[in-house]
Amino acid sequence: MNRPDFDHRKYAPAPGIAKPDRRWPDRRIVRAPIFASVDLRDGNQALERPMSVEQKLRFFDLLVAIGLTEIEVGFPSASQPDFAFTRRLIEEGRIPEGVMIQVLTQAREDLIRRTFEALEGVPRAIVHVYNSTSPAQREQVFGLDREGVRKIAESGARWVRDIAAEYPGTDWTFQYSPESYSATEPDYAVEVVDAVNAIWRPDRGQKVIINLPATVEVTTPNVFADQVEWFCDHVRMRDDFVLSLHTHNDRGTGVAAAELGLLAGADRLEGTLFGNGERTGNMDMITVAMNLYSQGVDPTVDLSDMEAIKAVYRECTALPVHPRHPWTGELVYTAFSGSHQDAIRKGMAHRQRWGGPWEVPYLPIDPRDLGREYEAVVRINSQSGKGGVAHVLERDHGITLPRWLATEFARAVQAQAEESGAEVNSRSVRALFERQYLETPASWSLTGYRLYRQGAQVEIDVQLAQHGVVQRLTARGDGVVSALVVALERQYGVRIEVVEFDEHALEHSTGAQALAAVALTVDGERAAGAAIAEDSAGAAVQAVLTALSRAGVAAGVDVDVVPATAT
Repeated sequence: MNRPDFDHRKYAPAPGIAKPDRRWPDRRIVRAPIFASVDLRDGNQALERPMSVEQKLRFFDLLVAIGLTEIEVGFPSASQPDFAFTRRLIEEGRIPEGVMIQVLTQAREDLIRRTFEALEGVPRAIVHVYNSTSPAQREQVFGLDREGVRKIAESGARWVRDIAAEYPGTDWTFQYSPESYSATEPDYAVEVVDAVNAIWRPDRGQKVIINLPATVEVTTPNVFADQVEWFCDHVRMRDDFVLSLHTHNDRGTGVAAAELGLLAGADRLEGTLFGNGERTGNMDMITVAMNLYSQGVDPTVDLSDMEAIKAVYRECTALPVHPRHPWTGELVYTAFSGSHQDAIRKGMAHRQRWGGPWEVPYLPIDPRDLGREYEAVVRINSQSGKGGVAHVLERDHGITLPRWLATEFARAVQAQAEESGAEVNSRSVRALFERQYLETPASWSLTGYRLYRQGAQVEIDVQLAQHGVVQRLTARGDGVVSALVVALERQYGVRIEVVEFDEHALEHSTGAQALAAVALTVDGERAAGAAIAEDSAGAAVQAVLTALSRAGVAAGVDVDVVPATAT
């Protein structure tokens, strides 16, 4: 394929910053930023069908419930539905104490005045004013030079300050964004922000947020971090305002840019749940919060009921959550690979025994922290191995297999998965195990047995019922299995060798108490069987009988047998 219109030469690389004194690479994030949701504005305007008022109310309640204290609710000067929604929040008293709503406006007097009208009576709020500052916006959209665009920002700041004074009953926070900061010359962005702060005077007590948007992500996260740190080093009054970031995901690194921006000096992050937003979306707040949580940092938001969060999100936005979405997707705590399944199973067992910090292979966090259950962690398909199969049987059915049997049974499960081309669920795994090892022809079903200890030896009397009569097998040996093998060899004229044998108690079973598994060679042919019974001896006897039936030996009835009776 050689399309002439697919030509990389029409794109120029974004400029970097010469910053040999960068400090952010050596830092760690040790506390959560202030998280500010823009779901109801930035996220909502990106939807094919914007949310209704009722959906917005439900989404707002969700954001409050998970602990967000700064929530952008709309652009009331540009949208009547946003104006009505803002008024409803205020008039119905739906804004809890400690929560600040935020609204967006362009730097125009009429729009700023309309914005304050929408906020009348609110106890506290953030008024967010912005104008574009990048060269492309200045030259192509506004047709202004640097001074002309700076004057737009200064005028907006004055209108915000002066109109806010007409509403003294509200605790106002002013926020300014040099839109397209990521594509703006750093020195010019500082010049504009300094001009805005000279009007608002955060150094004299006015609460101010300066927000640096990567309105379009144009470069790698490390360059954005350099831009943020350079800004912090050169802007005036840095200690007097909150520095916020608003990253988008055009290059797929919105989360990384936000995290490196925190290292570079930011205090606050604007984003959305699951990264909803224009084009490729906004910074995903959930991913950043969970990244912090996985490193032992309190994210300050409660994401423990993730399924409920996803349900509200899907209902209100009509958007799916990708099954591989970081931390929250349906499949992110699921292992199909056999080696991964084996490592998870062993890691969980190790933690259950020894405790300590969470350190389970392939599981960076405990899925239960997000309301997930372990049954979704290991699932079986054609890529799975013995570890996964054994884990499913143990986790869901209380059946612990010896290693040799897990290896053998895994091949049967894999064959079924390959034949169907689909996942083999837990119920199917159990059913296949029963067919493969537990089910036995009626003629080989144990109806009773007696054991007699004679010194170091055991005498066994086994009864099998067939067609209303009982077949009895008796013999002596060094143990239950060896005595039974002697009886079977004598009765059927075959050579039997016990290759593998395991038995153990089933701690989580109800009723049945023991599992026995055996692999035999019968005249050189291998066969395996298993049994679950109330006692280990009974399970061992039935497992041997089942294996013999798998070897193709038919149970016969002698002419001198007695009628079947309870034993």
